[in-house]
Amino acid sequence: MEYLTDILGMISDNMYAYVVAGLIILCGLYFTFRTRFAQFWLFPDSVRYMAEKSGKGNISPFQALMTCTAVKVGTANIAGVAIAIVVGGPGAIFWMWVMAVIGSASSVVEATLAQIYKSRTEDGTMFIGGPAYYMSKALKKPKLGAVFSLLFAFCYMFAFSALQANNMSSSFETFIPNYSETFWPIVVGAVFTILLSLVVFGGLHRVSFVSSYLVPTMASIYLLVGLYIIVTNITRMPGVFGAILEDAFNLGSFAGGFTGGIVLLGIKRGLLSNEAGMGSAPNSAATADTSHPAKQGIMQIVSVSIDTLMICSASAFIILLSNVPLMPSMAGIPLMQAAVSSQVGPWGSYFVGFSVVCFSFSAIIGNFGISEPNLLYVKNNNKFVNITRAICLLAVFGGCIVKPKLVWNFAEITMALLAILNLVVIFILRDRFMICFKDFLRQRKEGRNPVFKAEECGIYDATEWK
Repeated sequence: MEYLTDILGMISDNMYAYVVAGLIILCGLYFTFRTRFAQFWLFPDSVRYMAEKSGKGNISPFQALMTCTAVKVGTANIAGVAIAIVVGGPGAIFWMWVMAVIGSASSVVEATLAQIYKSRTEDGTMFIGGPAYYMSKALKKPKLGAVFSLLFAFCYMFAFSALQANNMSSSFETFIPNYSETFWPIVVGAVFTILLSLVVFGGLHRVSFVSSYLVPTMASIYLLVGLYIIVTNITRMPGVFGAILEDAFNLGSFAGGFTGGIVLLGIKRGLLSNEAGMGSAPNSAATADTSHPAKQGIMQIVSVSIDTLMICSASAFIILLSNVPLMPSMAGIPLMQAAVSSQVGPWGSYFVGFSVVCFSFSAIIGNFGISEPNLLYVKNNNKFVNITRAICLLAVFGGCIVKPKLVWNFAEITMALLAILNLVVIFILRDRFMICFKDFLRQRKEGRNPVFKAEECGIYDATEWK
């Protein structure tokens, strides 16, 4: 098992160093310039559109956004940040910020394309879509869409859900002596899996409902605790920022950048955290009932901001403001529990443990929710979907038991494959996006509520926008 873990780690490092990092940066910068830095000046609009209502029985823009954010706001925001700081140093946080800002432009593009090429379910009750659908409709490559769908479902329902469950399970190590050597991981895994099954077998509407309440509540509470710790240590914050920037551009650390240093780690954890360009956001974005595709696209700016710039930053500041030694043996949830406890007292460990359970729960149901359109793309059959759900719930149970490093490496490789395929496709479809985006800007400038009519814009294969 150790040999397999090392092999997967080596494959992951090389994929990110030579392919993924380049694609993320190049696509992110390209779309940043093409949209004239939309992730900055359209931020107020992205917040305003969250309040828009949907038609009766449809998923609202806010619900779709929260489903997407539920997937992003998982234990990677806690465990991933802790591991990045221990392994790569404080400078890794700076590169996570950079990836969030650059990547959010790609996220706007992929979510907009998903809205343009969304479809209705067979019973006509809701919208579905995502990269597989714009690969099929816009590129005329249905087989490529099928490959992406299978890879996506495997990545999110299997690998990522197992990773979330693994991080959740590790939070109990602080409370139960020799936790991993006892029967408790099995008990925790069984209870957690049963609770998840009650939601994921309820369909996309139940997933969206739970996400729209659980994610904002837990994210707000977690941020308030982080804000309290920051305010009570406000005089030390300049030193924290100084340490982050100094380490980020430390010549010794930077020299190893894209071959195993802090830059590579920042990119890995940044992508796992905000998932910009990976193809996850489009699956939930497509389910929203909105008047213009670009509206749901620019709302991704909020999602990335909540995830990386707010929650990940809060986690980083909590760790760097604590006096807890950054030991590799504590990397992950135990480090965060110790850091919070050092600031607020013993209840901090319980708070972090509870937060991790909630974030894991919301992330996994989000994983199942955004994977369902991909399963329906492969085979539009509820029996097939339910069998896949059951198999992947077993992966959640297994994730509570296996070693963390193996799960992290496996998740990073599947994530890299998705990012490579999706980033190439959205770059090919860049002109379709720009047509839609310019139409949105024109109507916005005229003071109108943007409404999209595909054929008037010269797009004739967007079946839901006649």
